[in-house]
Amino acid sequence: MVKIAVDLMGGDDAPQIVIEGIKQFTNEFKDVEILVFGDEKYNQFDQPNVHFQHCTEQITMEDEPVRSIRRKKDASMVKMAEAVKNGDADACVSAGNTGALMSAGLFIVGRIKGIERPALGIVMPTIDDKGFLLLDMGANADSKPEHLHQYALMGNIYSKAIRNISNPSIGLINIGTEEKKGNALTKETYQLLSSDTTLNFVGNIEPKTLLTESSDVVICDGFTGNIVLKTLEGTAKSIFKMLKTTLTANTKNKIAAGILKKDLSGLKDKMDASEYGGAMLFGVNGVVIKAHGSSDSRAFYNALKQAKKIAEESVVETLTKEVSHIE
Repeated sequence: MVKIAVDLMGGDDAPQIVIEGIKQFTNEFKDVEILVFGDEKYNQFDQPNVHFQHCTEQITMEDEPVRSIRRKKDASMVKMAEAVKNGDADACVSAGNTGALMSAGLFIVGRIKGIERPALGIVMPTIDDKGFLLLDMGANADSKPEHLHQYALMGNIYSKAIRNISNPSIGLINIGTEEKKGNALTKETYQLLSSDTTLNFVGNIEPKTLLTESSDVVICDGFTGNIVLKTLEGTAKSIFKMLKTTLTANTKNKIAAGILKKDLSGLKDKMDASEYGGAMLFGVNGVVIKAHGSSDSRAFYNALKQAKKIAEESVVETLTKEVSHIE
């Protein structure tokens, strides 16, 4: 039975959306055990496969990441990470402070040997439904070329083992496709990736082509990745708002909207971030999933589904084994 530890107190709308997400998940998956860490006054669970542990502290979005992990020993996020470290849980999920979760992954769960800087990765949707793995999308605002090279190695391993892509293409986000484009980081990273014969590096990729002509794995520093992620999310929401305004403008458009309702709903789901769960913290010695800070209950439910799948498919074990071969 897979066991998932959950930080009840993390996220913009916690704990209510976390509670609702857990209930949706446990109603569907009776064979998964959930270990909930949070304030006892929010214990609204009566499912036999949900176990609650009271915590006296919580880490807020405003807390300094490393300091909060080290000082708030009884925080829900800390206890959740310790459950993975101690083997009491196979995976953990939090919608809380990204920097703090990164620190919990580093200092509590621990790094995979050979990985200098873990990264957050998420599979983003594309028009052709193929999708692409984006690494790093927010764990490290400042990265070195060596870190981006390791992101490419981990993305390559993950795509082969989990996404069943035999020879994943690797692209580097840049302001142009030419080799000499970009800043010092992208230029040096380009040279590292080009010289690694184990990777199918296809060169620079511009953000405007991510949804149409993307590589299987897209590499960038966390600052760039987070901007890309939030820009795509915001653009998708804005387009659907404009569509709604147009399709409800008059009777003729409303009739057209009625005919297209099913198709438009499917398209909205395809581009809805809540349908893609959370981001995996690549490079740590355990399954750590970061749900979006503004997750609703559906998004948190999908983050739990993602944690279950990754734990069942032994993703971390595969990464650890393959990275050791590289080393």
